[in-house]
Amino acid sequence: MLLNFTVIAIFDICSNNIYGVLLAEDNFDEIRKKMLSEVKNEIKSGYSSEEYTLIQAVNAYDEVLRSYNLFSERLTEWYLLYYPNIRVQSPNLLADLIKVINNKDELTLEKIDSVVNDINKSKSIYEKATVQNIGKEISPEEAYIVERYSELIKKTSETLEELQKYIDTTANKLMPNTVYLTNSLIASGLLNKAGSMEKLSIMPSSTIQLLGAENALFKHIKFGSKPPKYGLLFKLPEINTARRDIKGRIARVYANKISIALKADYYTKNFIAKELKESLESSISRISKSPVKIKSSATINKNYNSKKHGLDKKGGHRQDFHGNNSKDSFRNNNRFRRKNRKDHFTGNTDKRPNFHK
Repeated sequence: MLLNFTVIAIFDICSNNIYGVLLAEDNFDEIRKKMLSEVKNEIKSGYSSEEYTLIQAVNAYDEVLRSYNLFSERLTEWYLLYYPNIRVQSPNLLADLIKVINNKDELTLEKIDSVVNDINKSKSIYEKATVQNIGKEISPEEAYIVERYSELIKKTSETLEELQKYIDTTANKLMPNTVYLTNSLIASGLLNKAGSMEKLSIMPSSTIQLLGAENALFKHIKFGSKPPKYGLLFKLPEINTARRDIKGRIARVYANKISIALKADYYTKNFIAKELKESLESSISRISKSPVKIKSSATINKNYNSKKHGLDKKGGHRQDFHGNNSKDSFRNNNRFRRKNRKDHFTGNTDKRPNFHK
């Protein structure tokens, strides 16, 4: 992106007639200063939009979320050494509970209930922590380091909430129509995959539908596997809770409306999301009422045989099943060469290897 802005600025300077008189050798320093100033202005204006900040915030949110999940798993496994019979689903609740339980001398039911806010669960945790505990006795040094680690989880959770607020605010400012149809995280994720609002606004709906499924798409192109039907749009509840046979159709309808909403967000700045939402809901309702497609037994057997023997739709062998570049194919060929070499010395040369065995 930085190189693009630099090339555009230099091209504008060289093509401008104002600087035509400055091409003499004695004015070279002046030309250089003007070109540098123009390039700096182009770079500054190019990154002035908030969309690039939003892209960085989305990437940061994904990375912090992955770290938060890893921290939570580690804290749960760690604390099960001391209290294996206490199970808490929420990582934040476990982090708060650790500070209370670690101090056994001052542990009371009221302190546990102030964290859990459920008297029945508090009683159960209190009994397991005092009477029914079967875990390792925690030392003061271990309690200190576990508490410090639980504070890291709390800080990570607070960072996630702050990033979420920033993404919501910025996405609603840049992409109000798209956010209205989906949500701030999905709209920002589409922007992150495209790279800029300009690129995203000119994408066809079929490309928007598959943003986030690039690996599955290239696998389909290279090996002939099933093509993907959706990418980031699968996070929408209307798609991931729909029937299996209509998920792709609903994703295509969503992509069509999102494509229109993106053009309104980038070019006209008009809010048309309510009309698009009504049309979208009527289309989803119509698709949901469609009858379930049931495959016949002949089609099922045909698909099973093609998967079993590596056949394509025309009945020929797929390249990914018996390809020359496949490790399995190379291993099988070596095995059959050894078998043929053995048969040559034993006289059993009429046997042929069965590749479909």
